[in-house]
Amino acid sequence: MEEMTLVRATIKGDQQAFQRLVELYQGPIYNMAYRMLHNAHDAEDAAQEIFLRMYTKIETYDQSRKFSTWIFSVASNYCIDRIRRRRPLVPLDDMAFALPSNEDGPERLALRGELRDTVQRALATLPDHYRLIAVLRYWHDFSYQEIEEITKLSESAVKTRLHRARKMIAQALDKQGGSE
Repeated sequence: MEEMTLVRATIKGDQQAFQRLVELYQGPIYNMAYRMLHNAHDAEDAAQEIFLRMYTKIETYDQSRKFSTWIFSVASNYCIDRIRRRRPLVPLDDMAFALPSNEDGPERLALRGELRDTVQRALATLPDHYRLIAVLRYWHDFSYQEIEEITKLSESAVKTRLHRARKMIAQALDKQGGSE
């Protein structure tokens, strides 16, 4: 079933359509929440709350826009609110993100895991508003325009924050490389 058909059916109260939307977005929403909140348990809780909000507020969705932009806007707002409520940040846990392919040996998997952890630590050093932009762009492949819609920022603000986020990540990676 097409995404917009599922959305329209969910608006009409179709539970199966809602369940299908959850199935379509549970991975991307969980990953975004994890990258923003840095904790698997918090990310699971956030994903559940985000889908609950999706269900209760889906009638506010503007069907002339992409649904993915709307749900990621709901998710980013929820994660930012949660971060503000819980300061200071909790430490990262050791959850693995990459699914190993059959071709990767133990050494390659270990290197990939180290790289993932290093990048995740660098990402954790970013202020929330820079981290959000980086996660949306590089982990979820949103366009500048989609990020504008999600964050309610201008294109120039999105580009500026993304540029600053890249610089901060590079600096954090340099520091990590120098301290290890």
